[in-house]
Amino acid sequence: MKLAVIVSAILIGALSTQQPALAQSADDDDGDPAPKVTRASQNVPELILGSKDNSYAVNRKDFELVSGQGYRWKITSAAGLEYKFVTDLFRNVWMNQIVINDLEVHMNGAPAWLEFDSEGTINVQFSTVRPGEYIWSVPDLADKGMTGKIIIK
Repeated sequence: MKLAVIVSAILIGALSTQQPALAQSADDDDGDPAPKVTRASQNVPELILGSKDNSYAVNRKDFELVSGQGYRWKITSAAGLEYKFVTDLFRNVWMNQIVINDLEVHMNGAPAWLEFDSEGTINVQFSTVRPGEYIWSVPDLADKGMTGKIIIK
């Protein structure tokens, strides 16, 4: 009898609570339809640090991603400088793996930074889980323009 009363009270409480409103998925404030989240990982446009002509050049500063989506992101050093790539994004995503020359690094947490001692590409695979605005930079060279932002909607 007591069990039936407890179960009834729990059911009544669960049914009477107000459910939170869900964000609109069809429209943003700017009128553009929201991007669809897919099960397949999407490619983030490659970030290239430096060039043959300018060690401080970057090909792109800002990136826009969608929360809940899986991504593959190639980050390439194309110049002879040593680059320490830092971003708070890595602490706010589910990290799948980091691939360097077909060698995979799987971890149980975020990397502190990616370091390029020479030219090459690091491919980072992750799923976005926390919307927000995150900064990426090469800290010692940020004043030379090697910085940008990543927005997760």
